[in-house]
Amino acid sequence: MNKLIVQNFEKVKQNLPKQVKLVAVSKTKPKEDIETLYQKGQRIFGENRVEEMVTKFKELPKDIEWHMIGHLQSKKVKKIAPFISLIHSIDSLKLLIEVNKEAKKNNRVIDCLLQFHIAQEESKYGFSEQEGIDLLNSAEIKKLKNIQIKGVMGMATFTSNQELLTSEFKKLAEISKLTSIIIPGSTEISMGMSGDYLLAIQNGSTIIRVGSTIFGPRN
Repeated sequence: MNKLIVQNFEKVKQNLPKQVKLVAVSKTKPKEDIETLYQKGQRIFGENRVEEMVTKFKELPKDIEWHMIGHLQSKKVKKIAPFISLIHSIDSLKLLIEVNKEAKKNNRVIDCLLQFHIAQEESKYGFSEQEGIDLLNSAEIKKLKNIQIKGVMGMATFTSNQELLTSEFKKLAEISKLTSIIIPGSTEISMGMSGDYLLAIQNGSTIIRVGSTIFGPRN
């Protein structure tokens, strides 16, 4: 058992309010590291590559909740549809339709978060506020019976500027209020990563995605 990973994990858990879920971001990490946290009671793990997630799903205990946190291509949805617990990164109607189709094939309802673009960087994916609201109000989304919108996700700017981060987190929290009016119960807010999760929690995050702070630098 990797003692440093355990210490890091316990430090993060100490700072977490009860209502905040921790996604341990295990991308690029060996299954042994995941097993270490599993033995400590962690059950939610996040991956950003479909192939890596599928491999780990096959090799690890079946009560793990797998979260897709990276950009997801429509053509790869079928590989994770049988087991995925939550897709954080829904950034188009096309992707949502594909998830619904594959969920139906697997006789499942798949939980999803809409990803909103809140960062300064253009490279990040996500809906604008208006695009997301329009989608939630659309006739198309009402036809999708095998997906459930559970809330919103956003990736903040990669910066140490606390004021900028705070404004971006507050923006996503405001969007969340609007989306939960349209779809009651869609109250999850996935925001905050290793460098800024405490600030994200202060601004309303209900799900944090923490990798390097627990597992150490990525390979």
